[in-house]
Amino acid sequence: MKKYLAELVGTFALTFLGCGAAVALGCGADNTAAIVGTAMAFGLAVVAMAYTIGGISGCHINPAITLGCFLTGRMTSKDCGMYMVFQVIGAILAAAVLKLIVVTAEPSAIITTDTGANTCAFGVTNGLIVEIVLTCLFVLVVLGATSKTNGATNNFAGLAIGLSLILIHLVGIHFTGTSVNPARSIGPAIFAGGDALSQLWVFIVGPYAGGALAAGIWKAIHPDKVK
Repeated sequence: MKKYLAELVGTFALTFLGCGAAVALGCGADNTAAIVGTAMAFGLAVVAMAYTIGGISGCHINPAITLGCFLTGRMTSKDCGMYMVFQVIGAILAAAVLKLIVVTAEPSAIITTDTGANTCAFGVTNGLIVEIVLTCLFVLVVLGATSKTNGATNNFAGLAIGLSLILIHLVGIHFTGTSVNPARSIGPAIFAGGDALSQLWVFIVGPYAGGALAAGIWKAIHPDKVK
């Protein structure tokens, strides 16, 4: 249970800090500084949580990563399912707290009343492609950085994963707001409604497909022996 609770706490932190930065900075296509700031917030949140709960649960804090780990034989089906459940709960709690902060603030104090929810700016087909490709690359980094075949370099996995998430966001924010994480999308969408809720399936199907694809690629390329 402790590792499940760790995933809840970690996903709460990722969603609250990442989406909170997007809200506070007014992240949008015409605000480059806010895009960079939001990307850094998500990446740094992963780094912080990796070194906080990594020794407890492995710090997946993302159902797509959990799926990738399950498909590569790193965890049981029970743990896979429970991780996903607690990740979603953590994201929903984070979105609820963020929504509470927004609605109780003075109107002039908040740049946007959004909750950092994801939407497909250029249509669902475009959004689905973006989320599949970006999630595949992200989960591939996670699987490689945490592999025992990487020797001592996996001690820096949290840093590598966090920095890669910054890169992923710099590419994806313009198109989808960047999800690559079903839990991170489910929580904010519940409170945002509208397009964020109707298009939520894209941010569930896309990341899961990307995570599964990454698992297949990793199985094909990973070395058999530990360095």
